Order: sequence, then structure tokens, then C-alpha cells
Amino acid sequence: MFPLTQEFLGLMLIVRRASVTVTAQALHKRGLIRYQRGVITILIRKRLEAAACECYELIRKEFERLFRRAASI
Repeated sequence: MFPLTQEFLGLMLIVRRASVTVTAQALHKRGLIRYQRGVITILIRKRLEAAACECYELIRKEFERLFRRAASI
């Protein structure tokens, strides 16, 4: 669980706040997240990851690679 407003999430993703609302509602209806008053709770992480585009896995692997490299310096 972490605090995150729709407005700030929209700024981070470079999308309109309305798009964040629609997406959050869809993920909520699928039982993947709970979203209330600026707090997102991930309920089923594996299903949320599966619902994401293939870029999620690519970004996760690159982040891990870079983090391992930085830790070894």
C-alpha cells in the first residue's frame, strides 16, 4: 500500500487524470487493486503483472541488471 494521487500518477505516466481514473476502476473491478482517496493497494501482484503489457517484464529485467551493476561498483 502506498499513497499516490490520480493527478500525480497521471503526471508520472504523461496521461490525463481521466485515463488514470478509468484504468484504476478497471483494475479495481478485476480485483487486482483497491484504490481509495489517493492510496493504491495491490491485491494480487502476479495477476496485475500478467495484466500489464510485455514492457513491464522488459523494464523489470533492465532495472535489476542496472541495480546489480551499480551494487558491484
